[in-house]
Order: sequence, then structure tokens, then C-alpha cells
Amino acid sequence: MTSATARISDGASARRGAADVAGMTILACCALWALITATARGGRPEGVLLAVLALAAGYACGRIGGAVLPVGACAMAAVAGLYLAVTASPAVSSADPSRTGMSGISMSPLGHTSPVAALLMLSAGAACCGAWATGRVGLRLVLRLFALGTAVVAAVLGSAAGLVGCVAVLLCSLAAARVTRRGRALAGLGLSVGLLVATVWAAAASALPRGLADTLAARLSGHRVALWQEALLLAERDPALGVGPGRYAEFSAAARQLLHSDVRPHSAPLQLAAEQGLIGVALSATAFCWLLHTLWRSSRSTPFVVTAGVALAAVAATATVGNTLSFAAVTVGAGVLAGLATARPLYEDWADADGR
Repeated sequence: MTSATARISDGASARRGAADVAGMTILACCALWALITATARGGRPEGVLLAVLALAAGYACGRIGGAVLPVGACAMAAVAGLYLAVTASPAVSSADPSRTGMSGISMSPLGHTSPVAALLMLSAGAACCGAWATGRVGLRLVLRLFALGTAVVAAVLGSAAGLVGCVAVLLCSLAAARVTRRGRALAGLGLSVGLLVATVWAAAASALPRGLADTLAARLSGHRVALWQEALLLAERDPALGVGPGRYAEFSAAARQLLHSDVRPHSAPLQLAAEQGLIGVALSATAFCWLLHTLWRSSRSTPFVVTAGVALAAVAATATVGNTLSFAAVTVGAGVLAGLATARPLYEDWADADGR
């Protein structure tokens, strides 16, 4: 019996190691492709390289912290996320002062999806994960109240996306107690993000039904759909390599009409398509699928994993309609939460196999 258990444990460890190697290989390919497209088309790959480095560093820190301090690391990540969201809000706010709240956060539900909203979602997700990691009822309640507090902060800052996202993370975390098959839940999250990407892509291609297109345009800021459309046109011009990392603003007429110089398409998939071609989009999608797979293989409890998955999917959704991933704090935070959810605490020697 002991020998069989040891073989199972060794096999699980080998699979987790292979998944880690695959993930680092995918991230390395993302960085390498940015360098290739920059060499072929010109441009500035530093932004992509920084994002990849931030994600990898955050993931490593999350794995280490989650192994040493399973609950404490989650709590510290939640506090850090909330602190960054509150203190950094003027630096990452919308450039349109007429649509901002008391701290520069956009008041539009979708038109200016703020990186601050993503930080608040990650903070709520880390707090809820910490609640599932602890067996103390009092501490679990405190952490969930903290997650509720992030929603209140989002409301005070005027971030409607952050408010909706934080509440969704908290409610889904509570409902995760009833989830018996994490694979189905994670697949549903991946499908939801995929449908949102398809919707944005269809909006850029003017392929949505008229009523839905009008509703979407009414919920977005003035030039958002125009920026998407030009990103898609650039992707169609060179679907293999794109125009080069960081060069979208040089080719976009809609971007040149805006007052500020740092202009992006406000959609990570469309920006990748325009600047790095369809291969860049495929590599990014592969990285997201790897993330879902490594969550599925995680030894943490199913409610913990599903909670982290919901928070990360919410961040991916904001990146689909905004510049969320253009800020290092968000990519580091996403990496930390993913690392926490896939870490194996040093004092535990079990796997939640029934939840898979």
C-alpha cells in the first residue's frame, strides 16, 4: 500500500514538473516571437518582454509563498493588490478627465476598463483563496470580508468593472464549495473568455447583429470600436508577423486623433494580432490554456483552484476589452495568484484527485 502511494505521488510530481517545463517553454516562445517580429518589422519588444518576465517572476513568487505560507501568502497578496490599486490609480487612469471618478478611474462600465479593476479582482481572488486555505472559521470570515471590502473600494474609486468583478469573484468562491469536478468549471471559464474574445473580434469585423453592435458601441468609449477595427485591418495586412511590437499607433488613424501618445487597441488579442500576427495570438492562447491545465492538475482543493480560476478569467476578460495587461503590476499579480493556486504546501502530502 505504501509503495503504491509512493508511486502515485512520484507520478503526480513528475506530471507537475512536466507542466512547469511546458509553461516556461511557452512563455519563452512568447518572448522569442516578440523578438523575431521586432527584428523583421521593427518596433519595441521591451513591453512584451517585460510582461513575460513579470508573469514568470510573479508565478515563481506565488509558488514559493504558497508552499511556505499557504494562508499568509494569500493574505499578503490580497493586501498588496489592494494597496497597489488604491495608490497607483492616478498613474493608470484614463486619459479622458471628463469620464473619471475621484481617483482618476473611469466611470464608464466598459469604455475604460481600468487596470485598477484587475488589481482589485486579483486582490479579492487572493483573499478568497486564503479563506479556502485556512481551517479557522474566524480567519476565513475575515478574509471573505476583506474580499467584500475590495468591492466597496471599487465602488468608491468609481470602477464599475472592478465592483462587478470583485462581487463575482466572491460569489463564485462561495459557490465553489459545491463544485465536484474542477475540470468542467475551468473549461467553462476558458469557454467564457473565448466567447468574449470572439465577440470583440466580431465587433471589429462589423459582423455582429445590428442590435448587439449598437448596444456594445453605446457601452464603449468613443473611439474604442474604431481602434479595434484598425487593429484587425493591420492584422489582415500581415497575418503572419504583424506590423511589429509597439507600432500600432504609427499605423492607426484613429489613434492619431487621440490627445495622448501612448495609444493601444484596448484589446490584448487584437493588439497581438496587429503587432505580432496570428502566431502571437496563438502563443498567447496557448499560455492561457496551459494556465487552466496547470490549475486542473494542482494539488490544492477544488474550491481554492476554482476561485483562482474565476479571478484570473475575470482579468483575462478585462484584458480583452482594455489595456489591462499593459501594466506590470497586473501581470505580476496574475502570476502570483496562479502560483499560489498551483503551489504544493510543504506540510501537505495529498492531492485533491476527486475534484478533478
